Amino acid sequence: MEIVRVYSIAAAHLNYRFMEKCMATRIILADDHEIMREGLCALIRKCDDLEVVGQASDGRKAIEMVQELKPDIAIMDISMPGLNGIEAARKMLAANSDIKIMGLSTHSTRSMVVKMLKAGALGYMLKESAFSELKQAIETMLQGKTYLCSRTSEVVLADYMNMISDPKKIGRDILTPREKEVLQMVAEGLTTKEIAAQLSVSAKTIDSHREHIMEKLKMHNVASLTKYAIKEGLTSV
Repeated sequence: MEIVRVYSIAAAHLNYRFMEKCMATRIILADDHEIMREGLCALIRKCDDLEVVGQASDGRKAIEMVQELKPDIAIMDISMPGLNGIEAARKMLAANSDIKIMGLSTHSTRSMVVKMLKAGALGYMLKESAFSELKQAIETMLQGKTYLCSRTSEVVLADYMNMISDPKKIGRDILTPREKEVLQMVAEGLTTKEIAAQLSVSAKTIDSHREHIMEKLKMHNVASLTKYAIKEGLTSV
């Protein structure tokens, strides 16, 4: 009789743990540094209410995971090869409007923070932040609210005040999402043929994009485009 009772308690405990895991917040991690992904994954595994369901080393793989795994949250680095976190965030939300996106970066510049938020991210944190704050950020985002760590909050507030004082600064984001995508790959050294293959378009289309980018930015060589891409946070070449 005692054996049956012990078995019942053990079975109930296992069932509770199973149900708890089923209700856990599903997360994917995207960062081109494996040590960063594994470290964060190890911390998340200690939380019963959180579960890492996938890891990606670049923006394109992260988008594929969002479409396939339907996670609740994507925690992404901003500067990744192939497709940066900003453009990846836009594409993720287009594929799954319910996903909550957290930008996780070493950069606290106004440009990075604002661009990530404009892309649809609900959160932005620095990699120097404590894990306890990241967990708080996740809980806040699940409620549909925005969470910024203190340093990024200061940056956004300063940008807002600056925008109010100079309305002409509104709307200077002149490149389209596809043009930014092409610009990033040009800056990372890909050839026209390679870019065309990755985007499944013709080389002629890529040449056209490149011409439009140069015309809009008033730049005439790849070196200038690369400097611009780095300054705008599209790549960290």
